Amino acid sequence: MRKSLARRLAILSDAAKYDASCASSGTQKRHSGPGAGPGGGLGSTEGSGICHAYAPDGRCISLLKILMTNFCIYDCAYCINRSSSNVERARFTPDEIVWLTTEFYRRNYIEGLFLSSGIIRSSDDTMAEMVKVAEDLRVKHDFRGYIHLKTIPEASPHLIEKAGLFADRLSLNIELPTDQGLSRYAPEKKPLGIRRAMGDLRLKIEEAREPTLQTRRRKKFAPAGQSTQMIVGADGANDATILGSSARLYSSYSLKRVYYSAFSPIPDASKSLPLVKPPLIREHRLYQADWLYRFYGFSVDEITEGREDGMLDLDLDPKLAWALGNRDRFPVDINTADREMLLRVPGLGQKVVKSILSARRQRKLTLEDLKRLGASLRKVKPFVTAGGWSPIRLVDRSDLRDMFAPQPEQLALF
Repeated sequence: MRKSLARRLAILSDAAKYDASCASSGTQKRHSGPGAGPGGGLGSTEGSGICHAYAPDGRCISLLKILMTNFCIYDCAYCINRSSSNVERARFTPDEIVWLTTEFYRRNYIEGLFLSSGIIRSSDDTMAEMVKVAEDLRVKHDFRGYIHLKTIPEASPHLIEKAGLFADRLSLNIELPTDQGLSRYAPEKKPLGIRRAMGDLRLKIEEAREPTLQTRRRKKFAPAGQSTQMIVGADGANDATILGSSARLYSSYSLKRVYYSAFSPIPDASKSLPLVKPPLIREHRLYQADWLYRFYGFSVDEITEGREDGMLDLDLDPKLAWALGNRDRFPVDINTADREMLLRVPGLGQKVVKSILSARRQRKLTLEDLKRLGASLRKVKPFVTAGGWSPIRLVDRSDLRDMFAPQPEQLALF
């Protein structure tokens, strides 16, 4: 008996929650107002906005996040939708996804689409149907909202290239931090093939950014770039290995983002996979460490040097953990320190550091000035000197870590 559209939507939107690569920052501005074309366009990448992502101006928007199908010919041990998994299956046709997207937009539920899929029949068959969804939305319905396609590395290059003509962002999953882990838990997927596809995609994106000789205009090809997803906790890799793998991906493929997804145990999982889901706080700490590597000048070795097991401290954010492990670098004088050192002070973000560098040209800054500029004084005070303030060796206190660690909670007995 064929499932209703509502039931299939419930199944395939729930199945899509395991896809973490869902962010729309970096795309081009498109609007549905005057000038959008005959009769106006449908959708927009602008405006405020069941998956939340971010428009180029930083505002939150909503995306319809679904799988085309959760049927799959692959048997990846860590995947809930693998061929041997006992889950309820469902499938949408391309026309149904197009209809859902346009109808959800007209009801003001969404401003874009995030589409992924299990592999049905073959990689090319699946990729062709996903491309058809994006093409029909753009060409037949003049849809100007955000489209993110989770592409398939094994698909033909011409299909992935066609996908980039209609989607804002493409993503290719690296799956696991190490080739050894992927070979063990997903032997049907080839690490070399995934990296080759990511490299080809990078070249196409960079080529599109160069203006053509004839028109001096840039081509439109995946303007929001590419991203990838890495599953955390399935293969036993520690945080140092995960972050090291991410660093290589960023430098090799110019990724916009590496997304970390905490492994969700599957009741009938085989091949000695862990039975306990890693804490979501670990996923959060990896994102924080990733941010330090990309924007704050930290190396992966610095971020993970605090513990011999290569794991991040779950109780403290990575910058604070590094500062506590390198107390000889503090306190820092906010009125004389360079930008690189200010960025390493707990409680000082990029915007605050920029404001400090600007404001201190006019006068000597105090703690009150830091508070006014948006700094977290609770974190900052032990690590800085300022006008009228010195920590008086507060940074050397043996209980300094306890001041920042989360307080123990009373667990409920019933």
